[in-house]
This record gives sequence, structure tokens and C-alpha cells, in this order.
Amino acid sequence: MAQKGTGAKGLKLTDILVTIVIAAVFGVIYRIWGPMYDLLKPIGLHAEQLSYGMWFMAATFAFLVIRKPGVALLAEVAAATIEALFGGSWGVSTLAYGILQGLGAEIVFALFMYRRANVGVTVLASFASAALSLLVDKYYGYIDQLTFWNYCLFIGLRLAGSAIIAGVFAYYLAKALARTGVLNLVRPVSKNDYDVLG
Repeated sequence: MAQKGTGAKGLKLTDILVTIVIAAVFGVIYRIWGPMYDLLKPIGLHAEQLSYGMWFMAATFAFLVIRKPGVALLAEVAAATIEALFGGSWGVSTLAYGILQGLGAEIVFALFMYRRANVGVTVLASFASAALSLLVDKYYGYIDQLTFWNYCLFIGLRLAGSAIIAGVFAYYLAKALARTGVLNLVRPVSKNDYDVLG
């Protein structure tokens, strides 16, 4: 998968439609993924936080496919909306999570001028999504009573799950998809592609 972005800045209708389709798929995955969180919870020591990265993946994966400004935020908000419409466990708060998680990833991609799409940047974007998701946790009082060591464990496992799922896994999934050639349908031809043609 190329390291550089496509260079075309504005979102076209095709970009928006592809982003919404990706978001719809992830919205359903998010809804199905809920029980995984519940299965890990009885283990204790915040093991369920390792599954949290899945809820950040729409943003990172959609950007890796489209690589344009606004895609990460749009994908995450749309996926959260679809999850909520399908009766997700967290109700309306899902939308607040979606906005902040998408914004976190969007900020990181913007810092790299939307030109970097490597695994390191994708992991950083997943960390930013995780960090902003903690704001919603704080607002709803999910983490107010934790002791310092417990809080560090909670955050550390959420960051680890984010890096693994929304960072590394999202990157290699997009890379595998790119190898099939299907992403050529949504990415413009680069100067290098023209140069190869002679």
C-alpha cells in the first residue's frame, strides 16, 4: 500500500458513498461486537478494554481506503449512528462516542496533512480515538471511582486494543484489500501510475 495520499483534497460524491457503505458495514459489526465486550468483562482487570479498538476501526479503515479530509470523522459518526439505530447497548451516548472517536482519528490524519497512510500513523489515529473516548467515559461517570493503578490499567488496555484492532489490523486489512485492485475504483490514478505506462 502506498505511503502517500492521493493528493485530491475534496470529497466527491463517490467518496462519500463509499465512506457511508464502509460505515454501514462497521455499524453492523459494532452492534454484533457488543457481546465480546461483555464476554471479556468477567475476566476482570479491565480485560474488556482490549476489545474496545473495534469501535474505532471505521475511522481508520475508511481513511486508509479513501485518504481524504473528513472521511475518518464521517465514517465513525455514520457507523455509530447505524449502531445506535440497530439498538446498540449504549443508546444515544453512542453518537457522542462516534463524534469524538472520529474526531480523534481525523486530527491525527490532519497532522500528517492526509499524506501518510502507514501503520504508525494508523496506530496514532487509533490512540487519539481512544483518548477522546475517555472524555465520554468521564462525562457519564464510568471511570470516576477508579484508583490510580486501576485507571492506568484501564487506559493501557484500551490503548493496546486500539493499536491492535483499529491500528495494525485495520492497516493490514486495507493493504490486503488494496492488493485485490478493488481500491483502484475509488482512488485516482497517481503520477507514478502514468509514468509506468510510459
